[in-house]
Amino acid sequence: METYVGYYHSPIGLVEIMTTDDAVLSATFVEQEADRQDTVEILERAIQQFDEYFKGVRKDFDLPCHVEGTEFQKNAWNALRKIPYGETKSYKQQAILIGNEKATRAIGNANSKNKISIVIPCHRVVGSNKSLTGYAGGINRKKWLLAHEQGVLAK
Repeated sequence: METYVGYYHSPIGLVEIMTTDDAVLSATFVEQEADRQDTVEILERAIQQFDEYFKGVRKDFDLPCHVEGTEFQKNAWNALRKIPYGETKSYKQQAILIGNEKATRAIGNANSKNKISIVIPCHRVVGSNKSLTGYAGGINRKKWLLAHEQGVLAK
């Protein structure tokens, strides 16, 4: 399976996007670009959708994603995609969404392994007391993303 790499310069850091010919494999924050920048339709579409998201035009990503993980992780990630733009759910609420109310720790662990940031919106999951806990991209980015989606960023 051939993979392709592209980058999006977001207001909160550089996003590296990896795809195959027909699906997104990952979207992660990185410190610098690699020496390669590929051009394939799905990658260009992903970069365009990230641009629209950060400009406040796009609320839902329309990208095919290929995720590797256990059945539990895949269920957790599918539940993330059901959390509406601008809203949050607790880890417990996410566990309830997949029919396993007692799996809050496992949900947190699954979310931490999500390789497709923002598209699979694990930043929308907060602690039961609404605290901003755990985000692979860093709490400051999580805070920014939630503020962006809730329209409370200073323009």
